[in-house]
Amino acid sequence: MRNTPNVLELIKKYQAKGYVDNFRIENNTLIDVISKLEYSPKEIHIVAEHRFEGMSNPADMSILYIIKIGNEIKGTFLASYGSVADTEAAEFFNEIPQENVSNSENILN
Repeated sequence: MRNTPNVLELIKKYQAKGYVDNFRIENNTLIDVISKLEYSPKEIHIVAEHRFEGMSNPADMSILYIIKIGNEIKGTFLASYGSVADTEAAEFFNEIPQENVSNSENILN
């Protein structure tokens, strides 16, 4: 059985591959924390995602989105899901067109 990395280990591995931007969501817009540039769901490409359950409480669930925007912007977004979900983030990611979602950059494949 392969040992699955935890969230921080995965983020570090993706950062080593250039996924260094961090984002927040506000008013149905993804905002780059450093540049303050704003993006709509249609501009976002999810190139991998990883789901995690809390070690001590399975209700503590999160999903790590690996994101590309155009050819230049690459980063990660960690969102809660399940009973403690951030509804604004969940709604935003549900609006990303299905054709913009793939698993093409998943480092665990």
